[in-house]
Formats: sequence, C-alpha cells, structure tokens
Amino acid sequence: RAGAAFQYLLVEKTGAQKNVGLIQLNRPQALNALCEGLMAELRRALEAMESDPEVGAIVLTGSQKAFAAGADIKEMQNKTFQECYSGGFLSGWDKLSVVRKPIIAAVNGYALGGGCELAMMCDIIYAGEKAQFGQPEILLGTIPGAGGTQRLTRAVGKSLAMEMVLTGDRISA
Repeated sequence: RAGAAFQYLLVEKTGAQKNVGLIQLNRPQALNALCEGLMAELRRALEAMESDPEVGAIVLTGSQKAFAAGADIKEMQNKTFQECYSGGFLSGWDKLSVVRKPIIAAVNGYALGGGCELAMMCDIIYAGEKAQFGQPEILLGTIPGAGGTQRLTRAVGKSLAMEMVLTGDRISA
C-alpha cells in the first residue's frame, strides 16, 4: 500500500478506475498542523501522483475536525526571522500550485493559516458544512506568509480578505 511510506499522510489511488489520487493529511493529535516533515511528505506524494499516468486528478483532504490548522507553531516558535529567511522555511510550500493535474481540496473542519493557504493553492475547494477558513496569524503578531494575502484577496475580494487578515476572524463554508 502506498501509504506505508508516509508518517503524516495517507495516500492511495481510489475511484472506480483507481485514477483519483487521494492524499489525506494524517496528524490528528496536532489538528494536521503543517510541520516540515508533513510538507516534505506532501511534496513527495504530489510528485508521485503527478508522474503516475493512471492518476487523472488529486484530492487533498484532512479529517472531519481539521483540514489543517495551519503551520506547526511549536516547530516555528524558537526560530528567528533570519533563521526562517536564510533556511528557506517556506520553500516548497508552493508545490501544490504548480502540479499540472487538477487538485481538489475537500475541506471540513478548520482550514486556518497555512491550512487555508494550502486549500487556496488547489484548483477547486469543496467545503463541508463544518468548514472554517481563516488567517489568524495576526493574533500571533505576524501576517500570512505563503501567499495567503494574495490568494485570499483573489478568492474573497479585498474587503473580506483585509478583514480576515487584520482581525483573525474566520468565515464558514
């Protein structure tokens, strides 16, 4: 099974013809927080799906409680700006946006910060009734860092994007 090679993801081919790549974020104890290990695995899974001629589309999902609650703050908290900047902290986060096959984000629960940005990198977002989207970085004294401000503005318009980014307020599906 393909998922055996991953610690933070469940990966399989599904559908009647096994032509849909399903990637499920699987870090429930941290609400699927996006740690460096998870992001490295996600890049690997996306590369495998993209190079697999049997896969026609990819679905990215999380759990009922959280699509992804954002970047792993515990992993980031002791890093200085210089360490993040010179170490390429967010390098590779945009892999999702350059995959040539269609990617569908199936979101239920929290899609916050980096999780919201991850969903917005997908080509289509299907949101369940319990989906909550937000950019709460301002509550930590920072702003979205992986293209969230630009993508959010394109997705919901300038006024709502400004409100979400500057207040940390969430929106529902």
